[in-house]
Amino acid sequence: MSNSSIHFNISERKVLLRIFDIVSVLGVLYFVSNTFNFNYFTITQENWTWIFVLMLYISVFGTIFELYDLQKSSKIETVSANIVLTVSITVLFYFLTPFFTPILPDNRLQILYFYFAILFALIVWRLAYITFVVSPRFYKKVLIVGETSNIESIVEAFNIADPNYKIVGFINCETNKIDKVKFKDIVEYSPKQIYQVIKDENISEVVIASYNSETITSTIYKDLITLLEGGFPIKEYTQVYEDMMQRIPVQFVGKDFYKYFPFSRSNQNKLYLFFHRFFDLIISVIGIFAGIILLPLILLGNSIANRGSLFYSQERIGKNGNLFRIIKFRTMVKNAEKEGAVWAKKNDARITTFGKFLRNSRLDEIPQFWNILMGDMSLIGPRPERPYFVRELSQVLPFYETRHIIKPGLTGWAQVKTRYGSSVDDSLLKLQYDLYYIKHRSFFLDANILVKTLSTMIFFRGQ
Repeated sequence: MSNSSIHFNISERKVLLRIFDIVSVLGVLYFVSNTFNFNYFTITQENWTWIFVLMLYISVFGTIFELYDLQKSSKIETVSANIVLTVSITVLFYFLTPFFTPILPDNRLQILYFYFAILFALIVWRLAYITFVVSPRFYKKVLIVGETSNIESIVEAFNIADPNYKIVGFINCETNKIDKVKFKDIVEYSPKQIYQVIKDENISEVVIASYNSETITSTIYKDLITLLEGGFPIKEYTQVYEDMMQRIPVQFVGKDFYKYFPFSRSNQNKLYLFFHRFFDLIISVIGIFAGIILLPLILLGNSIANRGSLFYSQERIGKNGNLFRIIKFRTMVKNAEKEGAVWAKKNDARITTFGKFLRNSRLDEIPQFWNILMGDMSLIGPRPERPYFVRELSQVLPFYETRHIIKPGLTGWAQVKTRYGSSVDDSLLKLQYDLYYIKHRSFFLDANILVKTLSTMIFFRGQ
């Protein structure tokens, strides 16, 4: 059964956005330089370094200011502010690096031409992207085969991950059916209708979402085999979930858990580990010196709005379950846990006024550069947790202690992808991201985390 519908996957859309951001900017600049009295930036073979630096700045700052977040990019009201921020910082840095870029122009009009040409190019292209690419004609329509109990969580997860991924139907493979699926825009079909549904609804993919493969009847199994042999895409839910959400759905992993954890070779790669540690040492030294420079201001803020000791240390669990003491700038009132360990939460009354600023800006983490220098932590990895909560979470969350097979980090995949954990459900979400990092650990993913950490700091998403 062939399928002629067109759909751009998540990775393809991100590449499409990056490529056409560059193409549109260079195209408009070329037009402006040949139409108006604008000679600050000219596209010639001799000026290739100017072009390369501009492409680099747009790509890096676009990532920091979330131009390639598909949820934000699908709405002009959310992406427009990010475009302005990206263009403003890109142009500023471009002017401040004249060794690699053109010398600053004497005529201010040249600056305005340059700024508004880039702004115009990005806004027009993103409007075209929203109008044509983020439209129903490019939706990936999906049919789910599984149990009724899974459908709600599956739909919500995929809606969050990809606005163009639409689940339009559901086939219940349970033999003892109790209730029909009652979920918005989801139609339950009979197993006998599978071929007709795929044809009528122009389905692009079938996703198997079943806790127990034994629940799939022999009839459905034969139909799926026929579809697969005909070249129709059939995927397993956990793999689709991992690819789209960039986290591992541990709550759906059963006795065959070993299938889901072929951990990254980087965890044993001597070259990767060497450069990872080398980079940790360099960044920790820079971080300690930056902390010393900021220390007078932090001391002043602490004396006015924190009233008490500046530093705070606490026992945490590190690699292989080893204990160490983490160092932070104090952000809570004295004796914040006099009645025992308590989850930190949003708008926590125990956090002082200055402490809230330190947390939101992530400045409270600066002393942990010392932990990195000493080797207890790394720059990137799962956040270290307290022994009390580790014992509690290990009893309710599967594979929780798997986080401890690598060093904990100052920042990590979970920190840049979700908010501060204040419950077991939040810890489950963070665990999914942590395990994804351990599974896919690489130089590229580390660089991605560092860039996204800058976004977290800029938009004050710390807690």
